[in-house]
Amino acid sequence: MQLHLSTWPEVEAYLARSKAILIPIGSTEQHGPNGLLGTDALCPEIISRRVGDEAGILIGPTFNVGQAQHHMGFAGTITLRPSTMIAAMLDWTQSLTRHGFERIYWLNGHGGNIATITAAFSEIYHGVTFARAGDNRPPLRCSLRNWWEVPGLMDLCRQLFPVGEGSHATPSEVSVTWFGYPEAVKSVTMTPRIAPNGPILDADDYRRRFPDGRIGSDPSQASIEAGEKIVAAAVKGVIAEFKQFAAS
Repeated sequence: MQLHLSTWPEVEAYLARSKAILIPIGSTEQHGPNGLLGTDALCPEIISRRVGDEAGILIGPTFNVGQAQHHMGFAGTITLRPSTMIAAMLDWTQSLTRHGFERIYWLNGHGGNIATITAAFSEIYHGVTFARAGDNRPPLRCSLRNWWEVPGLMDLCRQLFPVGEGSHATPSEVSVTWFGYPEAVKSVTMTPRIAPNGPILDADDYRRRFPDGRIGSDPSQASIEAGEKIVAAAVKGVIAEFKQFAAS
C-alpha cells in the first residue's frame, strides 16, 4: 500500500488499524560505470514496495536526495546540506504525526545518511519533549534500518559475491536495482576488475582516488537473479521488524 497511490479516506482507514508507516530514504549519487544514480534510493524503495504489497504496510514517498557531497565530482549527483535534510525530515514527520502516525520506520539505502538521520531523530524528539511538557511518555517513535543490515542479508550478499562486493557501487545493490528495473541492465568492463579501497574525503579527492566511482567493488557481477534473492530476503526481514516496531 503506497501513500502516493492512496486516497485520503484510504489512509484514514489505515490509521484506524495501524499508526505505523515505512519511509524509504536514500540518495541520488554516482554508482560507478553501470550503477544507476538513484541506486541508494531505489534499493529501499524496491524493497519497501514489496513489503507494502505483501504485508499491507503503508509505504510513504521515497526521500531520495541525501548526504552525497563527496560524490559531487561525478555528473548527476545531487546533495543536501545536513541542516536541510534534518529540516525536511522534521517537516515530513510533523505532517505525519499531525494525522495520527506514531511509529515511523525509515528504511535507509545510503551509509552517508546515517549521521544526519540520527541527528534528525534528536531534533524530532526535542520537539516531542517540549510539546508535551510534564509528560515523559512521548507517543512518537522513529526507527532507522539500513537495508543491507537486515539480519542475515549480508551473509547472503557475501555468498552471492564472495569476491568484489566492496563498499560502494556494489554488485549487491546494483543487482537490486536491476531486479526492479531490468531495462536498466548495462554491460560494462571494469578496469581494474576490483576497484581500490581507501578513505572518503571531499569530492575532488574522491574523484582522484576512485576515478570511475567504485570503492572495492566489481559490480560487473551484478545480475537480476541475484537481485531477486536479495530483495526476497530483505522483504521478509523488514516485514518482521516493522511489525514488531509497530506493536511497540
